Amino acid sequence: MKESYFRSEIWLPRTTSQIFSFFGDARNLEIITPPWLHFKILTEAPIEMEEGTLIDYRLSLRSIPLRWRTRIEVWEPPRRFIDIQIKGPYRRWHHEHVFEPRNNGTLCIDHVRYAVLGGLLVDRLFVRRDVEEIFEFRRKRLLELFQGNAETS
Repeated sequence: MKESYFRSEIWLPRTTSQIFSFFGDARNLEIITPPWLHFKILTEAPIEMEEGTLIDYRLSLRSIPLRWRTRIEVWEPPRRFIDIQIKGPYRRWHHEHVFEPRNNGTLCIDHVRYAVLGGLLVDRLFVRRDVEEIFEFRRKRLLELFQGNAETS
């Protein structure tokens, strides 16, 4: 199975604990996900985040309704956590969130390894663009929420 890799960084003018706390509340995922995905968390609140936590979602990707289940694989507050897809649109989804203190704020780094049906060709034609647009929306939304001038790369 051929995997693709995506990396995103954003600096936010808040402490690592504050940023991790935001990401550690699963409900906030709805806030930073583009509306065109029609994303909804199905797991009943409150969701206690820890290793092994399962979270179910509903979304629509290219007008196709999908269910997605993730598991928190690693939970290391306030430094990092990893979620993996158990069921969903990808053959593989491994998303590491890293939070590093940097310049009186927090550098948020996303490392995503994923694989899709149809392999690298389908990724290049469709999926990669969607992943980039989702993370770009997220970047803009985080900047709005945390009201700071951010440096990204």
